Amino acid sequence: MRNALILGSLALGLSACAPSLRANLALDSARSNLIYSFRPDRGEGSSYAVGDTIRFVLTTREAGYATLVSLDPDGRSNVIVRSAFVNAGTTTFPRAQDGAASFSVAPPRGLQRVRVLFTRARPSLDLYFQGVYDQPRWNYANDAYIQSYAPADRDSEQTVFFIR
Repeated sequence: MRNALILGSLALGLSACAPSLRANLALDSARSNLIYSFRPDRGEGSSYAVGDTIRFVLTTREAGYATLVSLDPDGRSNVIVRSAFVNAGTTTFPRAQDGAASFSVAPPRGLQRVRVLFTRARPSLDLYFQGVYDQPRWNYANDAYIQSYAPADRDSEQTVFFIR
């Protein structure tokens, strides 16, 4: 009985050490996987104070066009970068050629979501947001933007960070 209790405790303790994968780190065969990774410069889930400078690191498997959009903690959405051409490999945003020398973190405080929408072909539509979005409505707006491209020619990834 004592051995069973020890083994059960050991198994329970080790199960807490099991690795877990976040959705944007795993390869999904149903998606094109043109994006290898997308994250803020301090890493996914990191924390930034209001006024801090932030950069986003995008690594793609092929050249294409990236649009970065955010969903603020209060539900407002913004286009941060619009249809920027990137070569295959790693690109760090902001870039002067996209019209921004730096990005500064601004209120409201809380969980900030940023998504990159990537297409091989230059987008023929501009993405605009107006009003307040919940997660399903924001997902719908993002998906509607890239759905006109074949699945092999589009991809999207999301990263998060905290504003304190």
